[in-house]
Amino acid sequence: MLMSAAHAQVSLQDRRPVLKGIETVDDPRRIPRKPAAKKSKITVLRGGRVFDAVSAAARSATVVIEDNHIRAILPASSTDWPTEARVIDVTGETVMPGLIDMHVHLTYPDSDANIDEQGSAVDGAMRGTRNLRWLIESGFTSVRDLNGVGEAPYVLAQWSADNAIPAPRVFTAGHIITGTGGHATERPLTPTHGHDYAIEVNGADAWRGAVRQVFKDGASVIKIASHFAPDEVEAAVDEAHRLGLKVTCDCEGIYTEMAVKAGIDMIEHPLPRTDATITLMAKNHTASVPTLQVYQNVIDRNGGFYGSTSRRFAMTSQDDFDVFKKMKAAGIAMGVGTDTIGDANKMIPNVYIAELKWFVKGGYSLADTLKAATIVNARLLDMDDKIGSLEAGKLADILVVRGNPDQSLDDLQKVDLVIKDGIFYVENGQLVTPRHVAQPLLKPSPPETTK
Repeated sequence: MLMSAAHAQVSLQDRRPVLKGIETVDDPRRIPRKPAAKKSKITVLRGGRVFDAVSAAARSATVVIEDNHIRAILPASSTDWPTEARVIDVTGETVMPGLIDMHVHLTYPDSDANIDEQGSAVDGAMRGTRNLRWLIESGFTSVRDLNGVGEAPYVLAQWSADNAIPAPRVFTAGHIITGTGGHATERPLTPTHGHDYAIEVNGADAWRGAVRQVFKDGASVIKIASHFAPDEVEAAVDEAHRLGLKVTCDCEGIYTEMAVKAGIDMIEHPLPRTDATITLMAKNHTASVPTLQVYQNVIDRNGGFYGSTSRRFAMTSQDDFDVFKKMKAAGIAMGVGTDTIGDANKMIPNVYIAELKWFVKGGYSLADTLKAATIVNARLLDMDDKIGSLEAGKLADILVVRGNPDQSLDDLQKVDLVIKDGIFYVENGQLVTPRHVAQPLLKPSPPETTK
């Protein structure tokens, strides 16, 4: 049964007005938390070019970090910081916001995974920990994980938020929600196409319940996939928006049109859609994460996308790129994501830089491409008040590269420093792990004795 106009989808609930002045977790759920103790540790990045993802171009400037926030962006000539500050000379380098990948799969098996372990959340968590290390080494300070195995995605997101492992921030969907036999559940069944990675539900109430379940489990974004009925996608979007979460869709053809009409926030991939649907996306401010490079990889390896009932079409690289160009011409906001599944994680950051080059080929300037990778991605995450640009008050998620990535994207491979949440995870291009600080015993051992 279709929703009436009186029951149209609610707008994304924004909890910030009622939480004014209250510290929250750094994800779209905005859960209140106890304020952390201030240490007033000051770090200064001096002498470099600053690409802040706000200005039109990079400029000579100094970035001052206090604890886990950016304290100030100062003119290059200024020395307005405490004398006890740690000052790091980044002359000849570019300081910019950390990269954000809007479409990863941290826990999916790769060619090294044993077949009997592909449905294991434990194995997935270990693999995800490795992939997160590769990501932060490569300059990523945030990723959006759009489904994985069992509880592993939720666990990784929490461990990253606690800075308990070297990792970017993880904004996870946990599981795909789809109709029975929909994408990621179709035959032939494999460990990665079934209940370990996706939730199959039928009927609007069941779709609403599935959204509530993944929210309960720890999702900070909702991912749905074709196929579905109009009332099912409407219910999912409505429920997610009431909970304050954005919804993205892996869908094609008529399902894309249905999702856009239902008020979906984003559409993944360059999958086929009509020109009328693209026009509707622009009218409804529906964003896109095109992931051109991963489909190029599929086409390069296999000549096309075959054997899936959820992809009822033939694909070519030119068709995909035509969809991208039409969306750009329509003014649709597009973020950068790679859809790294399995062995594609071993290609980090090459696959991401290749995706950026598709944006340039499609008409983006180099500066706008880097903005898509940072501040635009942050907006699509509903996190642009905290990350995505170098501005006073934002979280200290910072990348320093030896070169000028706003002039040559390949310079993004020359990672020098990576700072996430004010913590130095990479220095001189190498991952650094702070030494464990041992907690004191409650009582001395053995007990003191008296004579």
